[in-house]
Amino acid sequence: MSLTPFTKQQLLPQEEKLEVYRHKSELFIGIPKETSYQERRICLTPDAVNSLTSHGHKVMIESGAGLSSSYTDKEFSDAGATITKDTKKVLSCPMILKVEPLTMEEIALVNNNTIVISAIQLKTRKKEYFEALSKKKVTALAFEYIKDEDGSYPAVKSLSEIAGTASVLIAAELMINNQFGKGLLLGNITGVPPTDVVILGAGTVGEFAAKTALGLGANVKVFDNSITKLRRLQNNLNQRIFTSTIQPKSLLKALRRCDVAIGAMRGKERCPVVVTETMVEHMKKGAVIVDVSIDTGGCFETSEVTTHESPTFIKNNIIHYCVPNIPSRYSKTASLSISNIITPYLLQIAEDGGIESAIRCNKGLKNGVYLYHGILTNKAIGDWFNLPDNDINLIVF
Repeated sequence: MSLTPFTKQQLLPQEEKLEVYRHKSELFIGIPKETSYQERRICLTPDAVNSLTSHGHKVMIESGAGLSSSYTDKEFSDAGATITKDTKKVLSCPMILKVEPLTMEEIALVNNNTIVISAIQLKTRKKEYFEALSKKKVTALAFEYIKDEDGSYPAVKSLSEIAGTASVLIAAELMINNQFGKGLLLGNITGVPPTDVVILGAGTVGEFAAKTALGLGANVKVFDNSITKLRRLQNNLNQRIFTSTIQPKSLLKALRRCDVAIGAMRGKERCPVVVTETMVEHMKKGAVIVDVSIDTGGCFETSEVTTHESPTFIKNNIIHYCVPNIPSRYSKTASLSISNIITPYLLQIAEDGGIESAIRCNKGLKNGVYLYHGILTNKAIGDWFNLPDNDINLIVF
């Protein structure tokens, strides 16, 4: 018999030990009132709350949290939620849902090992934010990072669809003849030349801006440096429109003639400035610029951040609209959209028996995790803030 490091007992066939599946877990979700400036959305609609409570989960909502999306406390309590005025109580729930990231004051009130699901808005975060969450051993997921089966980011896409559609409607409003508008109707009226719209960027925002402008009968020109994106846009629109790569000469020609210019470019760190101040000077007096990419810096050199309260300014005789958070203006639509994306994930987390198992089973959800029990698991954030990060696949498998 050959020598072996194993005992006879160890060499005998062993019975297979399978992982014991966790039972369904009950969620206890807290939704605090949004405190950050101009945020009017809420993560769950009464219908979504109803769907969760009928599955046996608990939802606690701070009184008045839904008012700015025109949902009353009564609608939420009828749907099965507990309503409270006590912010501390809401923030002590084991799972917290929020549209905007938690503030430092709110982080101080959450319990250890809480699960937080919210947007992250990386560009506005500070290092302290991650350190404070990490101290509390929080597991945090960001809407923007959650992926779908096809590899796209559903939350980002939905809000881009809203922003794209809205940009054209906002431009149409700004063109009416008050103080400065040209008094043009955005559309195509028999015997009148159609309104000219130039769109920079052929992503989701650009596509929905183009759809809306075409629907109103405008003449649309789309510029983007990616031929693939332009081709996809053409195919999604079911009609041929003017598309071009971004070349100063043809862009300038289009801008000189247009009534509306919409900026919908994206960049890695900051959005590229595609339209210089000189180009803006050449535009028609009273034309409208809507810079949707202002939250990453804007793609018109003349853009400056404005607010929902005073959304426009006039520079070089051009009306500029540069509000960073356009979907918040349509808070009910945006809330419905966020709610529809997040509710199935919540039900899935419960079905899988808690967040740990859910992350294991769902790659797209795992992609949304940027803190796992206080450990930073997102490389982009680690690089951006110079914080040590770990690969989540080495922690959860």
